[in-house]
Amino acid sequence: MMMTPEEKKSYPQLSETKLFFFFTLFALLFGVLAFFFNSPQEIWDGFWVIMSSPATLLTDYIELANAGAAFLNVSIMTLETLLIVRLCKAKITGPVIAGILIITGFSFFGKNFYNSLPIIIGAFSFAKVTRIPLEKSLLAALFGTALSPLVSELTFGEGLPLSAGIFLGSLSGFIVGFLLPPLAHHVISFTKGFSLYNIGFVCGLIGTVFTSIMRNFGRRVESVSILASGYNLPFSIFLFSLFIGLVLVGLIVNKGTLKGLKEILSSSGQLSTDYIEIGGVGATFFNMGLLGILSTLYMLLLGGELNGPVLGGIFCIVGFGAFGKNIKTVIAPMMGATLMAYFTLFEIQDTKILIAILFVTTLSPIAGHYGAVAGFIAGALHLTLVVNIGFLQGGINLYNNGFAAGLVAAILVPFLEALNYHKAGHELLEKEVDPADEVKLNQ
Repeated sequence: MMMTPEEKKSYPQLSETKLFFFFTLFALLFGVLAFFFNSPQEIWDGFWVIMSSPATLLTDYIELANAGAAFLNVSIMTLETLLIVRLCKAKITGPVIAGILIITGFSFFGKNFYNSLPIIIGAFSFAKVTRIPLEKSLLAALFGTALSPLVSELTFGEGLPLSAGIFLGSLSGFIVGFLLPPLAHHVISFTKGFSLYNIGFVCGLIGTVFTSIMRNFGRRVESVSILASGYNLPFSIFLFSLFIGLVLVGLIVNKGTLKGLKEILSSSGQLSTDYIEIGGVGATFFNMGLLGILSTLYMLLLGGELNGPVLGGIFCIVGFGAFGKNIKTVIAPMMGATLMAYFTLFEIQDTKILIAILFVTTLSPIAGHYGAVAGFIAGALHLTLVVNIGFLQGGINLYNNGFAAGLVAAILVPFLEALNYHKAGHELLEKEVDPADEVKLNQ
């Protein structure tokens, strides 16, 4: 759904300079907040603990080091992402915002400067080799850091000499980054754009290959569970303040109106849907803020802990509030996953279940295109897969939910298409049999 030039001008816009300034302030906010939790020395010591950890799922940096060090890591990673966007001379669009905030979220668990850099360099090296603009590999570079734990695991988690670990980790990360752009372009036809975490599915395939190779050489590659607790009050205050602020910024940009929000809510969100393109910056920020409030509140109502992975899931939802998710389409998949969770052997408050409920919103285009019932079924099916599929990747793919969602979309969408086609054909036959009905339908 593309706007005409006349329609696009009707939405209040922010210049690229102002958008960069806004997200720079957003990144610096985390750095400032770090010092509300810990002393400078504690933050510094904790930061190096984060940098030298294997970082496999689920390694919560808040528990591994401390909250201040985790917030500083988030700040540095978000600033690094903005610098990369600037160096690529890319505009801040909906997909780029999703890329920025997914880095923000996963910097609470799994991503850091060291383990993400080889992948980013690999993705841009592909662009150089194939002589395409760096901007074309930007999203693959940002989203591809899902496999950052592979770099850290080979460097610090396998008992190798440090020099050998750094070499193998960096080389593996570079190879991953180099492979991602062409694979991501090819795999989107597999899910037909109904899973927003397209690169998460690609990373699942690559991660499975690397994990299998490592296990064949006798290496143990397994998930972990290092999770923080007891931060609900300060994190709730922070998140609600931030997202209410984002809603207010959206209203200010839109001069107090909800102009453009209708266009966003009427979109299915199927890849690639840029909400800034179809609804404007103000409505997009408003949608992002509402998604943040909704997801935070839902985690608290379920009795969950606001730890690193849950914060990551919330910021991921908010980021994709500019690129495919809206408050109308995320609810059905979340409800489906939640109900299915009650029938599993897991507790609903288990962090693995909570983040599955958050990340299941990658399938929101199914709800947007085929309706709430289809979205609900997709959410339930996703939950059953994601709790069992992580073993294949051994915790080195942070987008485990993206891998599971890709499988759900590949299984469910062809059936929904066939059902929809059959239904349309049946309605057409009825119209042909009874001309009176056809007249009524056309009125």
